[in-house]
This record gives sequence, structure tokens and C-alpha cells, in this order.
Amino acid sequence: MTRTALVIGGGIAGPVAAMALQLAGIQATVYEAYSGSAVGVGAGLSLAPNGMDALDVVGLRELVAPIGTPMTGIEMQDWKGRRLGEFGNPPGVPPMQLVWRADLYRVLYAEAARRGIDIEHGKRLVSATESADGVTAHFADGSSATADVLIGADGIHSTVRGLIDPGAPDPDYAGLISFGARVRDCGLPSTGGTMPMSFGKRAFFGYQVYDDASALWFVNLPHDEPLSQTEAQRTPSADWLALLRSSFAADRTPAQRLIGLTDPRELMVVGSMENMPRVPRWSRGRMVLVGDAAHAPSSSSGQGASLSIESAVELARCLRDLPHAQAFAAYEGLRRPRAEKIIAATTRKNSAKAAGPVGRVVNAWALRVFSRLVKPEKLAWMFQHRIDWNARVTP
Repeated sequence: MTRTALVIGGGIAGPVAAMALQLAGIQATVYEAYSGSAVGVGAGLSLAPNGMDALDVVGLRELVAPIGTPMTGIEMQDWKGRRLGEFGNPPGVPPMQLVWRADLYRVLYAEAARRGIDIEHGKRLVSATESADGVTAHFADGSSATADVLIGADGIHSTVRGLIDPGAPDPDYAGLISFGARVRDCGLPSTGGTMPMSFGKRAFFGYQVYDDASALWFVNLPHDEPLSQTEAQRTPSADWLALLRSSFAADRTPAQRLIGLTDPRELMVVGSMENMPRVPRWSRGRMVLVGDAAHAPSSSSGQGASLSIESAVELARCLRDLPHAQAFAAYEGLRRPRAEKIIAATTRKNSAKAAGPVGRVVNAWALRVFSRLVKPEKLAWMFQHRIDWNARVTP
């Protein structure tokens, strides 16, 4: 049975996987490519009720809940701020939680350290070799580490995915670059837990105003060429803010106001938005993928982090109960159908955001029709998913 694990990637799935593995009686060490932690880095993300339930399995819900802000629904608007449709939570389903990625990292890293889990930085994986007894990871700094299994939690640009399957697909550019920021005092009334999102004439805009008049906003800006986060950050934040303001000059939403109130030091330049094609192979030998490395839904789905957390917990449960080969097969059987169903249900959102002027009119019309036809309860399956940690996994 599995006693030790190498977890490659110190984002969200990596520390959660390590803590779940520890709960399963498996010693795990996390290896992160970047020299420093991600505390203080990253824009906002949503944690769905199913993601919070998965965190609860490993005793993390109560730690994460205080850093979240409830989002009870999304109101879709056109560039004039006119309501196209509203999507609320299905009956009986708790609200989504908006968290800042930096805050989530901070909580996960602190709790992993408290539990005695090592997270080593500056460990960029370059290759892996397997033997009958284990797998050895080789890092760019010349060091190596060996364990029973190697888990690739290294994101949408996963190195482990390529080691498992050299023919594995790369992510596709969605035609958008993304930005976000917090505004301390915006002078606007609270949106009451609802996040308005608008198909602007030139870009897509979303925001939420809280009771204390603070706000967050994000923009998905159509862009011909992909820009990595590093490439996008070479442009000064003040220049990006000026471009973003001009992109909403013709719109009648709070976009220009909120962007204009943003301190350039607060701007989160995220870079390209990407879609991940179906990954044919999730495991080979003693290596397996988890989180965005295996299944990365559109960022518009609101389920990326939650699916990653679910998969990290399920993988640990499978490795607890089965030898690694059977565990990997059981894990994929449990996770692939659900992940791909959610991806299929949400993958069209980014193409709508990147549409041209005519496409935005068509999308607005389609959204009005869709919002009238789709009942919230039909989406309950996505959120009402609980992992039974105590149930034994069978082959």
C-alpha cells in the first residue's frame, strides 16, 4: 500500500492533497517550482458549496469560511446595465463564497505547516524515473526526491501531465486576458450579495459591492495574442488601467468608475484565460494528475478550485484503500464523469465573452431566453456533491 507521496505543485490542490493524504495515513511532501510562496499573489476566485463540503472532509471549512464573502447570485446585464437574466442558487444550496486567492493560499499554507507538512520551494520538476519500489522526481536545481507515488498538482501547464503522456494536449487560449482588483471605498450602494456581470461593447465586466462600500471587480478583455502573467505584468499597471477605462467608455455600467478608483498597486494582472481540452490519460505507473492538471474548466464556471479540492480528497481516499494502480483507476472512475460534465456545462462562457459586437447582441438575446428556460434546481447536482470519506473504496 502507499505510504509516501511527492506532491508536485503548491497551489490550491497541492496542499489540500497533502493534508488529505496525511488524514489517510500517507506522508506527503509538496514541491513548488517558484522560489517563494504565493501568499500575497493572485486575484479573486469562487468556492462553490461542493468545494466547501470537500474542505470540510479534511477539517478546513472552518478555517476557510472566514475569508469568504457570500455571493447569492449573478445578474447578467448588457452594456447599458439592463438586466438580461439572473442566476441564483438552487433552492436549499448555500451561496458561493468569493475569496482572494492570496488569502486562500495563506490559510492553506499555515494549516499545512501546523500539521507538519513540508512545502519546499524552488523545486521545478524536470523529469521522473520509476522503479519497482517507487518513483523519483528530479528537479532543476539538481536535487531529487523519492516516494511511493508522484502526484501532479501543478496546474493547467502541468509538467507531470507531459511525463505521463508526451502527447497530452496543451491548454487553448480563450482569446481573453484577465484583470481584477479591490477598491476600498467605491461610493456605490451594496449589491446585496449579487454580482452583476455585463457584456460590454468591448470587454466583459463583473463586480460586487459590499455593505462597507468596498468592492471587487474583474475584466475579461479580448486580446488577439495570448499573454502570460509575466508578459502582461511588463506593462505598467497604470497603463493597463487606462486601457481598461477606455474599453468601457461607451458602457453605462460602473466599470469606468471602479477602474478609475483603483490604485495601480492593487491591480491583479492575471494574463491569458485558457481552456483545457480533454486530458486522455490521468495516470501512468506511479504518477497521477489532480486538479487543473487533469481537468481545468473555464474560469467562468466558478468550479475550478472546488473541483480541484474534490479531486485531491478523493485521490487520497482511493490511495488509503487500494494499491496505487487500482487506486488511480478508481479515482479516475469517480472523478472524470463529474468533471467533464461540469466542463461541458460551462465551457461556452468564455467564447461568449470574446465575441465581437454582433456576437454580443446575439449572446444577449440568447441569455434572455436561456434564463427563462433554465430553472436553478436543474443545476443543483453541480453543488450538492459530498464525499463520503468513511466509505471504503473498492476496485
